Amino acid sequence: MRVDAIRFGVLGAFAMVLAGCSAMSGDKGPPPEPNILPTDYKSEIIDTMIRILLDATNVRGAFITDPFLSVAPGGREPRYVVCVRYNGRDGNRQYMGSKDRVGTFFGGHLNQLVEAGNEQCAKAAFKPFPELEKLCQAKACD
Repeated sequence: MRVDAIRFGVLGAFAMVLAGCSAMSGDKGPPPEPNILPTDYKSEIIDTMIRILLDATNVRGAFITDPFLSVAPGGREPRYVVCVRYNGRDGNRQYMGSKDRVGTFFGGHLNQLVEAGNEQCAKAAFKPFPELEKLCQAKACD
């Protein structure tokens, strides 16, 4: 009888521990606010461009927009986006022509930077982005 009481007590304690763990894991707090205005968006774009460009040096014709709210294709909710236009070089160091990319932000940080569709950045208000053109001196040629 005493052994059964000990087993019951151990099982009860184990059940309480499991219940406490599940209660703690379910309490993750409120979800993050998706539409926080990005403040360091240029640096995040540059860091990403260094990784995706075949030749991240001597980019020409670099332009960027200020963050603006837009619903991405296939999306349902508006998110902050930034359009980037640039003329980068291929692996043979030949310029490929002007390309547009659109960066989508979540919680104030860059979530993705992909090639823009035909109309995504067509009406965007671009401004010069000299930080991208000076990438060689800043990071890529260290």
